[in-house]
Amino acid sequence: MPEAKSDILIRVENLQKYFPIKLGFMNVQYVRAVEGATFVIKKGETLGLVGESGCGKTTLGRTILRLYEPTKGKIFYEEKDITNVNMLPYRRKMQIIFQDPSASLDPRMTVGEIVGEAIDIHKLSSNGKERQERIKELLAQVGLNTEHANRYPHEFSGGQQQRIGIARALAVKPEFIVCDEPISALDVSIQSQIVNMLEDMQEQIGLTYLFIAHDLSVVRHISNRIGVMYLGVIVEMASSTELYKNPLHPYTNTLLSAVPVPDPVVSRSRNRIILEGEIPSPMNPPSGCRFHTRCPYVTERCKQEEPAFREVAPEHFVACHLV
Repeated sequence: MPEAKSDILIRVENLQKYFPIKLGFMNVQYVRAVEGATFVIKKGETLGLVGESGCGKTTLGRTILRLYEPTKGKIFYEEKDITNVNMLPYRRKMQIIFQDPSASLDPRMTVGEIVGEAIDIHKLSSNGKERQERIKELLAQVGLNTEHANRYPHEFSGGQQQRIGIARALAVKPEFIVCDEPISALDVSIQSQIVNMLEDMQEQIGLTYLFIAHDLSVVRHISNRIGVMYLGVIVEMASSTELYKNPLHPYTNTLLSAVPVPDPVVSRSRNRIILEGEIPSPMNPPSGCRFHTRCPYVTERCKQEEPAFREVAPEHFVACHLV
């Protein structure tokens, strides 16, 4: 059953992003980072995106925000095509939390200047006093003290730096946030604090997230739906519960078999799937199904024909000839 259009915040159609690589005079090849992504993100939900390093998760997130210009395809925000428009009005609606907080914060600016920069650009305060109150409010919202506004990023721990990045993203009161592996650089104890804070803010403000991560247990906890990505292509997408109970793509099964289980008895009885070979180069991806060079169930059809990304059960999409 098709979703009501009013429920959809983000829609991407056949989104592609290629990066040119010069290998010599008149010799240009392309890294096919994202190839033909088509999906929707509903208002108020968290869509998790998982896959190995280098599969194109971050590129997809940044292309949706048009931090990278798409090579092909369309991006819609509330059913308005924003593929070629001036993005300044949409920067207020769409924000990003970066993976490495220390690299994404300007070391020469105080925390107050970092958080207040977006307020100034979008003219969200009428005077200096209102601006200061808004900065204090944002810092309190992410669990920092108001006196932290006068300090510099290097004076904070990694977890506190990530909170500053979250406060910066919230400064313009966005509706949609790309969380680009926001906890991968943090200690485990801090990870849970950041995830819980993101969930609380989603409930209070009604935010919509694209949550990119490696840790499938975290993604399962925070996400309503999960997309699995391999070599630039989304190979499966379903609700969080459905994906864990009934994974259909061989690559999804492989990822789930690698998730640690705290019970040693259960862990010993599990069938761990070990993939052979290396991930092919995104400059020269395999023909047919991109996973066929490592798939234990490969057939001749897989090598020749690219599988369609189709709905095989309600809200469960997969790109595999064997399903």
